Amino acid sequence: MAPPPGLYSGTSTLALVARASAFGLGLIYGNIKLKALKIKKNSQIKAEAKAHH
Repeated sequence: MAPPPGLYSGTSTLALVARASAFGLGLIYGNIKLKALKIKKNSQIKAEAKAHH
């Protein structure tokens, strides 16, 4: 399944730049999301530990 020719055919510079920046933003967003989830998880564990003592 080849993409239709045009702006986002993968050959134009704009398409490559758009794809690269979307990929980069996705990585950054994913990283932040993971860190936020880890922090949330850790604080929940700490809260539960305090509740048990």
